Amino acid sequence: MHEVSIALSLLERIVEECEKNGYSKVVAVTVDVGRASGIMPDALSFSFEALKTDTRASEAILTINDVAIKALCNNCGSEFSTEDAYVFMCPHCSSNSFTMLSGRELNITEIEVQ
Repeated sequence: MHEVSIALSLLERIVEECEKNGYSKVVAVTVDVGRASGIMPDALSFSFEALKTDTRASEAILTINDVAIKALCNNCGSEFSTEDAYVFMCPHCSSNSFTMLSGRELNITEIEVQ
């Protein structure tokens, strides 16, 4: 379960930003997690809750935004998205040559502090 190490890194980063900017408490954190990132949102949320104790983020609420997979077909030029966790071919021309546009990210998009 690599979500534990991801949650730990996430907490270290947001607490560091909080301290660096002179705030005493993290109230909320929003992250974008791509479906093809290999990160299980429930496991990340559980890990964050378990690890935030005794930090400036001890009362922080974690919001995880699900980012869909979007790709651009290198063969026909179509942009497409999928609900699946993996893309194997373009739904328009069946080519397996495409460029991922989104779906692999893990980004902190917002930190609310006091």
